[in-house]
Amino acid sequence: MILITGGAGYIGSITAQLLIERGERVVILDNLFRGHREAVPDGVPFYEGNIGDRELLAKIAREHELDACIHFAALAYVGESINEPERYFSNNVEQGAVLLESLQQAGVHQFVFSSSCATYGEPQQIPIAEDHPQSPTNPYGKTKLIMERKLQDYDRLHNFRSVALRYFNAAGATSNRGELHEPETHLIPNVIAAGRGAIPAVSVFGNDYPTPDGTAIRDYIHVSDLGAAHILALDYLRNGGASDQINLGNGRGYSVMEVINTTGRVIGATVPFKFEPRRPGDPSQLVANADKAKRVLGWQPAIPELEAIVRSDWEWRKKKSN
Repeated sequence: MILITGGAGYIGSITAQLLIERGERVVILDNLFRGHREAVPDGVPFYEGNIGDRELLAKIAREHELDACIHFAALAYVGESINEPERYFSNNVEQGAVLLESLQQAGVHQFVFSSSCATYGEPQQIPIAEDHPQSPTNPYGKTKLIMERKLQDYDRLHNFRSVALRYFNAAGATSNRGELHEPETHLIPNVIAAGRGAIPAVSVFGNDYPTPDGTAIRDYIHVSDLGAAHILALDYLRNGGASDQINLGNGRGYSVMEVINTTGRVIGATVPFKFEPRRPGDPSQLVANADKAKRVLGWQPAIPELEAIVRSDWEWRKKKSN
């Protein structure tokens, strides 16, 4: 059975559903701080609590025959991490260390980790490959890098094998699950909200970056493609694969203004926006070299086009509002 931490969240719940659809048994642990109980697939054992709760983790291990863990549970807002670094280190690192220790004691030695391109910091070259220096510019990225290093130690000391998947920008929706955060900080949901009049305007943080239109460039990846990559990483470990770190992205970047213009076309509305100062810790460009994911995992994005990613989110939101 697979333990999914953060399985009531955006990416975690979609990955759980994909696993169930292929016949896997899963159990979900989530504190519901930013997850949603209704996102947990029907019939899945669910425990409400923190990944740093030793007693709860021991209880889950006793009640279920765990053989692997996919770890999504983390605080993940760059701006928030700059304002509240202690909270991020406590949740992502200290509690994450308890999770690793508890899994190792329970005899679980296969672990897929939700890491981030934020571990790289300001890129020295584009696209970014896995051997790029890791020098995060914000506490969120630092917490992910520390966990990656802990996993390397666990592999050396305990034969605890892992794959750290360094996401670029998760986006999009499936037919019944999508992105619903409070507060919402991700670009595409906020652009859609501005286009439909739910908020006055979308904020564009910085228009003086060294990019063609002055706005920051990001690599967007459909959430179902992310979920599929986690399953392939789990299969890789089950087949004896060595611990590794792998980028997940489409290999193409889009600027904030390109996202705004594309979204406007998809929803058939003009999207109001306003320029604001850059946010501390935001790199100008983040675009993945994802060749390793294709080579090692056999992974290929099924929905790489920005317009299709935006449309999936828009269709889910229309369905949800109805």
